[in-house]
Amino acid sequence: MQVIRFEQTDSVGHIVLANPPKNLIASAFSDALKRAVHDAGESDIRALLVRAEGPNFSQGGDVLDFLEKDTNQFRTFIGECNQSFRAIEALQIPTVAAVRGAAFGGAFELALACDFIVVAEDAVFRCIEASVGSAPVAGAVQRLAERIGRSRAAHYAMLCEPMSGATAGQLGIASYVVPVHEVEATALKFAQDLSIGPTRSYAAIRTLLKAWSGGGVPSADSVILDVTMALHSSEDARRGRTARAEAIRRGIEPAKIVFTGR
Repeated sequence: MQVIRFEQTDSVGHIVLANPPKNLIASAFSDALKRAVHDAGESDIRALLVRAEGPNFSQGGDVLDFLEKDTNQFRTFIGECNQSFRAIEALQIPTVAAVRGAAFGGAFELALACDFIVVAEDAVFRCIEASVGSAPVAGAVQRLAERIGRSRAAHYAMLCEPMSGATAGQLGIASYVVPVHEVEATALKFAQDLSIGPTRSYAAIRTLLKAWSGGGVPSADSVILDVTMALHSSEDARRGRTARAEAIRRGIEPAKIVFTGR
């Protein structure tokens, strides 16, 4: 059974967790996610949506699978999961996670690897690792700290308290909080809107955010000209500036522009 698959509709790619109802993270999950991210990276998509079949995004790691691995096997497995999560972050397109039900452990970390999260009000995020004597191994601690600050990250990572979708929205982790039956439609519409936007501009913005994450404002400032100046002569920039100039001449706001991504 294919536990994760990649599919494409127009300019939107979908990485689908397809082992309901729990969508547990185990060896098959790691292997399938690696292939799905590879397929996404080689495609011509302009936005990526990570979503799940069934009631849960994922209930996290398959403990029975983990117990069968020795230290070296577990390290290799986790390293491969990290590579896939970082490969999602390395894509040159905006990424959206659609989360319903549980997103525990590594599933929470998978969602945090995306630019945007659309979440159900009653969804539950949880770092569960410390509750079993481990620690988050795929980026939750540092990515939570980046989004909500060190103290709150320590709180949720150490105490393993569940975080509702509503709370995730209040803290700024989730971009959109909606009723559970609206999650997929809202996330898909968002991804579709992103897929007709200025893709090269989005890539530049993502690069600047990565530079800031690694070294703060000075780091982002040091690369800003190299990252952004190529946009000046792009087809999308010419299209956007021409439309705005015409709107200014007419004294109106420019209509929404459909960009080509070039």
